Amino acid sequence: MTTTTLHQPQVQEVLSRLYAEAQANDSKVQAEEQALLAAGGIIDDQTLASINDRTFMAVAPEVGRLIYLLVRSRRPALVVEFGTSFALSALHIASAIRDNRFGRLITTEQSATKASRAAQHLEQAGLSDLVEIRQGDAFQTLATVKGIDLLLLDGWKPLYLPLLKQLEPALSTGCLIIADDVISLSEKLAPYLTYVRDATSGYVSCEIPLDDGLELSIR
Repeated sequence: MTTTTLHQPQVQEVLSRLYAEAQANDSKVQAEEQALLAAGGIIDDQTLASINDRTFMAVAPEVGRLIYLLVRSRRPALVVEFGTSFALSALHIASAIRDNRFGRLITTEQSATKASRAAQHLEQAGLSDLVEIRQGDAFQTLATVKGIDLLLLDGWKPLYLPLLKQLEPALSTGCLIIADDVISLSEKLAPYLTYVRDATSGYVSCEIPLDDGLELSIR
């Protein structure tokens, strides 16, 4: 029996290590942020950038597996991800692409620190050849992308809708859009959800109540 890439020791070692690090790290960073707020401190842009650079914001393991399954079944030639972070979701996507023996991933990340770490993790998992990391503003790094078959939105929440609208001309027919955190951050994502759930926008959309919530939409 052939072992899927997702279950190969090299990939599992990286995923297990990163999930353990994410759990310990994000709890510590969250406590630091809460302490600043409780003390009446103001979180300035520099402090906020430091917090974001150190926070994993990882997809839950079950969400990662669902993304893997969706990529396997959709067999996209091009996957685009908004919000690489430390590459937990990218590792699942690239594993599916490897098993499909077809396709590539373009992922974009604002933080240079996170982009660098993500590249290391993909290299350690043996999947870097399938992934192009574009560091910088997604509206610029994805400006020339065309033929998107699957789009994962998991970056800064207020940017979901304007980025989707910018990318719409680049979406292939039947493109699957996956948006993360739609339940846990429903207020911030209300404009996005209103848009994709409106039939006149051209989408068929459905909420998946898994972990922080996913919205699957097809155009």
